[in-house]
Amino acid sequence: MEQTVYHIPALLEQSIEGLDIKPGGTYVDVTFGGGGHSRAILSRLNAAGRLVGMDQDMDAWANRLQDDRFTFAHGNFAFLKNFLRYYGISGVDGIIADLGVSFHHFDALDRGFTFRGDAPLDMRMNRSASFTAKDLVNGYDEQRLAQVLYLYGELKASRRLASAIVKARPLATTGDLVNVVRPLLKPAQEKKELSMVFQALRIEVNGELNALRKLLSQSLEVLNPGGRLVVITYHSLEDRLVKNFMRSGNVEGKQEKDFYGRVNTPWRVVTGKVIVPSDDEVERNPRSRSAKLRVAELIAQQGRADQ
Repeated sequence: MEQTVYHIPALLEQSIEGLDIKPGGTYVDVTFGGGGHSRAILSRLNAAGRLVGMDQDMDAWANRLQDDRFTFAHGNFAFLKNFLRYYGISGVDGIIADLGVSFHHFDALDRGFTFRGDAPLDMRMNRSASFTAKDLVNGYDEQRLAQVLYLYGELKASRRLASAIVKARPLATTGDLVNVVRPLLKPAQEKKELSMVFQALRIEVNGELNALRKLLSQSLEVLNPGGRLVVITYHSLEDRLVKNFMRSGNVEGKQEKDFYGRVNTPWRVVTGKVIVPSDDEVERNPRSRSAKLRVAELIAQQGRADQ
């Protein structure tokens, strides 16, 4: 039986370096997936170190690490603070989030994450959730659907696409969706624009940006002073939130300044310039092409997970 790779982490060495791992520290990999980042973290911890790997998709359970220092938590990172409290962890020294969709999700055609093949319109990261892409495309009114395609897919033809989808209802499969939207896409940009359509629906189905906002906010409460926040993003919407948060302490990017004009922020930005994959890495792993890495260190303690 042919084995497929669950996921190849982008910017692995750079992100682990960004965590500045303390051998006896406590860390959280909030996007465990295939366990690539977690294995690298564990290799740098001593017997006193601890690692929690979180993932909302139970498929990742099969990749869990058999190590006494490791705990697998099945859940959405939007609830990070609650999970840490449950496991008796009052503070952590680092959080890493790789926001890319795992190879596994694109390659498992029955999950509906890709326009390759024909599969049920699903797109749920957490298969115990009730809301699917089928519910979205068949249930949203035209204006709301257009907004999703414009905001999350950054598609200029969002209104025309939404109109075509509404007129073609009901849609049941990814193939149905592709057949409806393909005539409205630029032939030279077809694959890119299909990816943007599927990205938009996936983000909405899984509430990805709202979950990211919650994760960022909670990082201020659960990180120990000097703790690192490491985030790898794959599209401009995510990257904008992370960039704003690391610069100002809030996702809106609103900067408060002191009497001398210095920005009041709980963070020290470690990556002055965003880190992207080298040409060699992109050649080895084409799916890493859009990855962007940002790292910040907490310099002011805002709260604690046990409060």
